[in-house]
Amino acid sequence: MDNVLVVNYTYIADPDAIAEHRPAHREFLRGLADEGLLVLSGPMAPGVGQPDAGLLLFRSDSAEDVLAKLAEDPFQREGIVASVEVRGWTPVLGAWLDKVSD
Repeated sequence: MDNVLVVNYTYIADPDAIAEHRPAHREFLRGLADEGLLVLSGPMAPGVGQPDAGLLLFRSDSAEDVLAKLAEDPFQREGIVASVEVRGWTPVLGAWLDKVSD
């Protein structure tokens, strides 16, 4: 299970721009899900003093490949994403374990 990657998007402080480009962003991610690359995605709940953010869970052996695909995300092309963090993750227990297991 070394092929699970968690991506954290931090967004710019522009709710109108986020709302404007959200449909294209979600359509793009739907395509990655259809390819079997994206397992789950969604917005993070607002945190006190924290910027808007999103969390994406991928199955891939390469962080570089995921980053290259995400470079085509409309949110990134339109400057909505302020930062991207990618980390490997080793899921051990849980009801969705079979969704990310080999």
